[in-house]
Amino acid sequence: MTCGVPKRSVPPRLYFLRHGETDWNAEGRLQGRQDVPLNPLGRDQSARAGRKLKKLLLSQGENPATLSFQCSPLLRTRQTLGLARAELGLPPEGGEFDDRLIEFTFGRWEGLTWPQVCALDPELAKAREADKWNFIPPGGESYADLAQRLEPWLEAQKAPSVVVSHGGVARALMTLIGGLPAERAPVADIWQGRVLVFSAGRFNWI
Repeated sequence: MTCGVPKRSVPPRLYFLRHGETDWNAEGRLQGRQDVPLNPLGRDQSARAGRKLKKLLLSQGENPATLSFQCSPLLRTRQTLGLARAELGLPPEGGEFDDRLIEFTFGRWEGLTWPQVCALDPELAKAREADKWNFIPPGGESYADLAQRLEPWLEAQKAPSVVVSHGGVARALMTLIGGLPAERAPVADIWQGRVLVFSAGRFNWI
């Protein structure tokens, strides 16, 4: 049985940016913790997300310079952070890198497409499809593991901030913050080039 994850207290606002596209995204490869750079479309998406965030902050009378910026240490998120900050009129170099915001790992499946996974480990692939939240890939992590890793980070958030991270992290936060059922979170759409706003126990895409 898939277990839900209880809501946690959250700061007033959390502005989440997923990294822009990489070639592995475009090829449908499981990326996990592999350090793949943004492709040209991904760089455009990152800048676009920065412009959307700038417009949103201006509409709320919020100064970007007063926000904290937190980022996964992987290259694609660091590149996204720099491009988004430039659109906000801030120095591209800036923000804190936190290992807890790194994507969950797919273990030995990283670099493979899903059809390749199904050919390599058909029974394990079926098991993952049956319970994506709790399934642990060989040598990897589950969404449940990721959510547990994020809980201390989330509890430490005391002020509005910008977070640049990954699709898996966004889905885990949708459950931890917004109460999205754990069985639905792994199939939730996570957009590149947009802003995911967490506020007052809810989430909304801008």
